[in-house]
Amino acid sequence: MPTKPEEGHPPSTTSQRPAVIRTDRLEVHYQLQGGALSRLLGLPTRTVKALDGVSVTLHRGEVLGVVGESGSGKTTLGRALLGLAPTTAGSITYHSPQGERLVSQMRGRELRRLRTDLQMVFQDPSAALNPSMTIAEAVGHPLVIHRVASGEELTRRVHAALERVGLAPVERFASKYPSDLSGGQKQRAVIARAIILEPDVLVADEPVSMLDMSVRAKILQLMLDLKSDLGLTYLYITHDLASAKFFCDRIAIMYLGRVVEIGPTAEIFANPRHPYTKALLKAIPEPDPTRMVPRDLPRGEIPDAAEPPLGCSFHPRCPEAVAACGWESRDLRTLLEEHWTRGEGVDFDAERRLVGDLDRLDEPRTHVRLRVADADAAVELLERIRAEEPDEPLWSGVETLEAAGADLRVGFAEGTDPALRRAGGVDVACVLYPGTDSDSD
Repeated sequence: MPTKPEEGHPPSTTSQRPAVIRTDRLEVHYQLQGGALSRLLGLPTRTVKALDGVSVTLHRGEVLGVVGESGSGKTTLGRALLGLAPTTAGSITYHSPQGERLVSQMRGRELRRLRTDLQMVFQDPSAALNPSMTIAEAVGHPLVIHRVASGEELTRRVHAALERVGLAPVERFASKYPSDLSGGQKQRAVIARAIILEPDVLVADEPVSMLDMSVRAKILQLMLDLKSDLGLTYLYITHDLASAKFFCDRIAIMYLGRVVEIGPTAEIFANPRHPYTKALLKAIPEPDPTRMVPRDLPRGEIPDAAEPPLGCSFHPRCPEAVAACGWESRDLRTLLEEHWTRGEGVDFDAERRLVGDLDRLDEPRTHVRLRVADADAAVELLERIRAEEPDEPLWSGVETLEAAGADLRVGFAEGTDPALRRAGGVDVACVLYPGTDSDSD
């Protein structure tokens, strides 16, 4: 259900519109290895949580941008809404003119009928168009598949769709093949094919990322014009916050299969709350070469989705992390490896022999007990690293650091896996904002 606005903050215009699609704790998991035989033999399996409890509402007539790095789950979310990615748990509800329909339970013929209401614009227009079909055949193919039109009516609707997307005069483009068109013209043809069934919702997956800079704004403006003329609703998937600022009414920031911040575009840009959102905004290129902009980008890479960090999944990269963020054994390994990488005054061989095999830290746990060559020396090593980097956020979570016989003991504070909570005009999943629970409008 949509969240109530925080007291003192009036509801946005978007939140007052009726819902067209709503996800409730949506999960999409992929098993990387193993199956029935592996389970029978007791072999380990790994599961990627591409979506891990996503609850969002797409309101009729809005553009909701979904932004994040590669691997954040944004494309999986778009595919799940169309039934192209099978759901593991949770639900997807489409509020059609005929009533509520559970997309997550649709199969076969019912799912194919859904294509008349929900369509997708793919990232690469060259791959999305059949090279052996003329543009007229490609654009009209959905009408043929769904037996909506044929003959003169088919031709009329194809020509109308081509003209609407700017491929005019129609006679010049209808008989051409994809190889005869530019990238921007191909994407216009893909959009024409998507709108020809008069859908309610378009899922646009990076629709301009493969195009030249000179045509990107034109395609986005075309999509806005179609939204106004046809009453479309968009889910706009992108890694580019600059285009999202131009195109979207609201923005959802995704990280490792979850929405970590969602709210009106103006609010996200003016007052970002989540440290990941702040980092994405700082990564937007500055067109003025004379202006120096600080680039305090997240350290490291996006973690393995098959073995996400404990607590907040962003905490290993977060410059604002605190004790409750979920520090663990793997973070201790990263700390040691970064210390050795710096290399200043480090006797690598001696220190490596002292701590032993770091693979023992790969099992995520909040209390570490390691058999080391000299426990007191190991404690001294970690204290020296602490003195070198006192601002390292990990130290905020260390509750125990001591020698216990021949073992090194390191204990971390119990972490929190934050849910989306109301903070001003947005919903944010961060321990720094312990506001009111939210189901995310």
